Amino acid sequence: MPDIEIDVALEDDRWNGVAPDLDAFVARAVEAGVAIAPNAPAWPVEVSVVLTDDSVVQALNRTWRGKDKPTNVLSFPAAAQPVPDGAPVPLGDVVLAYDTMLRESGEQSKPLADHLAHLLVHGTLHLLGQDHETGEAEADAMEALEVAALRTLGVPDPYGD
Repeated sequence: MPDIEIDVALEDDRWNGVAPDLDAFVARAVEAGVAIAPNAPAWPVEVSVVLTDDSVVQALNRTWRGKDKPTNVLSFPAAAQPVPDGAPVPLGDVVLAYDTMLRESGEQSKPLADHLAHLLVHGTLHLLGQDHETGEAEADAMEALEVAALRTLGVPDPYGD
């Protein structure tokens, strides 16, 4: 697994109640996503994680996806760019909405921390080129990767009954 630099931007203090050491929690989930990805690079990488609210995510979703509604997670893969020797290569940004994730975790009767871990893995896999919107086979493959990564974190299968 490559060295991973993870930058966490906390834009909504409500996230602090999700895990005792939120930065370490986020790092473990992102690392699990990178470790399980079939096309993970061997060189050092950087991932930015933004923990924010529905209004910020809705604005991003409207601007970049043409969907004027909040969603749980958005991933923005970084454009390929040269970096100095030894510097981490930016993979991109994962942006999460507290309000939507809190609502979903309640509706699904799942701990918010488990839901956060799942969507961090999900978003990280998107940064590494995994997709679930191009066909059923791709969706099944991505779900299998998510389940395997979450298992390493002790998080139950989010797709199980």
